[in-house]
Amino acid sequence: MTEAAAEQPSEPRWLALAALLAGASIIGLAAILVRMSDAGPAATGFWRLMFAMPLLALMTRRAAGAIGRPPPMALWAGLFFALDLGFWHYGIQYTSVANATVLTNLTPVVVTAFAWIFLRQTPRALFLVAVAAAVGGASLMAYAKGGGVLRNQTLGDALSVATAFWYALYFLSMAEGRRTEAASRMMFWAGVAGAPLLLVAALLLGERLAPATAAGWAAVCGLGLMHVSGQGAIAWAMGRLPTSTASVVVLVQPVVAAILGWILFAEAIGPLQGLGAAITLGGVVLAQWASRRRPG
Repeated sequence: MTEAAAEQPSEPRWLALAALLAGASIIGLAAILVRMSDAGPAATGFWRLMFAMPLLALMTRRAAGAIGRPPPMALWAGLFFALDLGFWHYGIQYTSVANATVLTNLTPVVVTAFAWIFLRQTPRALFLVAVAAAVGGASLMAYAKGGGVLRNQTLGDALSVATAFWYALYFLSMAEGRRTEAASRMMFWAGVAGAPLLLVAALLLGERLAPATAAGWAAVCGLGLMHVSGQGAIAWAMGRLPTSTASVVVLVQPVVAAILGWILFAEAIGPLQGLGAAITLGGVVLAQWASRRRPG
């Protein structure tokens, strides 16, 4: 029996949903910590994975006794996650925050379409309505907030669309790997694959590699802890929930980020942002309800 099969008792669905929501909420801290980091965009992603890997290695050894060989799907997941981080961090530098947020939130659309076309997983009509509501609510939040300097909108928008594509492929790779591997092993080897790619990108792009202040180091260390707990919880839940459902539920991230911005930086949440948050949360709830197994 594989480690993943051994760790798959029949937990109730609500437990996986709770883990997914908790993970997505923790990941909502990412934008705050990236803002506090003094390193370059790709370098920040590199440190995030580097600080996460020792903890993931300990978790894997505790669960399985050995780290083992890298699962192929974990290496693909690492490649796609590195591309996701790099494209997202640079996309937001060239287009508006609103455009970058809206376009990257298209991930559930990509995941659902892939599952529909290639995996023959036909979604229910109600689930498609839920996806539209969640993406639309997140988009409304982004446009209501606005912000950002349009240095090169065409390039920035293209990078942001690509981010949604890369994150969707990360989701699909991680979900496939979780069929036979534990979450900690998948996360560890994804980090091993992704960290060098982000370091090479940072060097080629002439970024500042190391934070210049203690606060910057604390921020990238926090990103590592956030990665283990947030992405780890998401990876664990993905072994127990449909991938398309998981991709919708993680759209609570912009809601959490807005709340944290309000608490930590006194960034006001206007009426349109509040409406967008309500629509997003409604779409998330509807998505998980629509994806329940039909009786019989």
